Amino acid sequence: MTLLNDPRPISADSHALEGPEVFEGLLERFGDDAPRIVHIEGKGDYITIPNNPKRSRNVAVMALAGTRLDYESPLPREHASKPGAGSINDPEIQAYFTGGYAAMRPGLTDGARRPDDQDIDGVSAEILYPGWFAMFNLPNLDLMVALQQNYNNWMHNQQVISKGRLVGLAALPVQQPDLAVAELERVIKLGFKGIVIPSNAPKGRRYCDEDYEPMWALAEEAGLPVAFHVACWSHVPDWQKAMAARDPIVQYAGSPTLIHDTMIELMVRGVCAKHPNLKFVLAEFNAGWVAHWLDKVQQGWGRDYAANPSSTPPVDVLEIWKRQFFATIEDDTAALHTREMIGEETLLWGSDYPHTDSTWPCSSEVLTEMFESYSPESRDKITRTNVANLYSL
Repeated sequence: MTLLNDPRPISADSHALEGPEVFEGLLERFGDDAPRIVHIEGKGDYITIPNNPKRSRNVAVMALAGTRLDYESPLPREHASKPGAGSINDPEIQAYFTGGYAAMRPGLTDGARRPDDQDIDGVSAEILYPGWFAMFNLPNLDLMVALQQNYNNWMHNQQVISKGRLVGLAALPVQQPDLAVAELERVIKLGFKGIVIPSNAPKGRRYCDEDYEPMWALAEEAGLPVAFHVACWSHVPDWQKAMAARDPIVQYAGSPTLIHDTMIELMVRGVCAKHPNLKFVLAEFNAGWVAHWLDKVQQGWGRDYAANPSSTPPVDVLEIWKRQFFATIEDDTAALHTREMIGEETLLWGSDYPHTDSTWPCSSEVLTEMFESYSPESRDKITRTNVANLYSL
């Protein structure tokens, strides 16, 4: 059975968990600037950078959904919603933290076993984003290029051994546009079906700058969608640093604001006009906010042009959205309510496995409840055929 005739959903937003091989050879070339896997007795396995210890991260943080089947008491779940986050003090979670890779489901680091996790959840395939987002913002450019090449090679192999049930997105080093083009050329030859770049342009740049034109043109020519994932920063902007002082619930609820600057650079400042066949994916920003935001952008663009008639005259941003943009959703019922406004074809469901926000291992139940008032055709589009068409699966 192929993805084209498998009736099960395809997750448009899932994640890899980078294994030690992603970091091989970096220590020898870059010394203590290089990330590596370190086991700390009694604490677990960490991705750590000796010269930047604040970036040390327990690998279990990136895979908490994978332990849910081990809980004595299942996590609570509301109707049409993902499971609750649980408590960091739960013994099951603490054992996961201290156990490291050895405590995890094999499919988290082995593409040949990932279909086991998919079958539990009732999905046929997953579009994979990186798990360690820091690979997009290392200060040493040569190191970042080498790491992303390692990752892309590893992800290519993960796709092969999964026998088509994993579709990985290649990472590009956009901090230097010519290097991004070189890596894009390489991953096109490897057969990748999409790319992922930071959700904001590097500091001092905008994605509408002329330097990025070769990258956009090549992606458009190759038919590769360009994806932006929440929290995949090229750098942390000052306004985001200021948000760190705000209530954490405000920060979580306001996550869509992280992509708005980039959307304006693409939609209003010329990228979409120059590359009308290029597709963009907003991953894990959800979409219940999109209809209202587009309406405000339309008004704002008109006001901006009235104040500065030498600027680009406004066009219909809703049409740009419908032509070129897609958004992943998890249990975002607000997006379903606005699907006729923003276009049913622009929505892609994703499980976010194995992250904390994941619907795994009860995605089938969540989707049945989410779509109980919608037609089977709508459900099939949003959970399967939209993403299959987008990535030419």
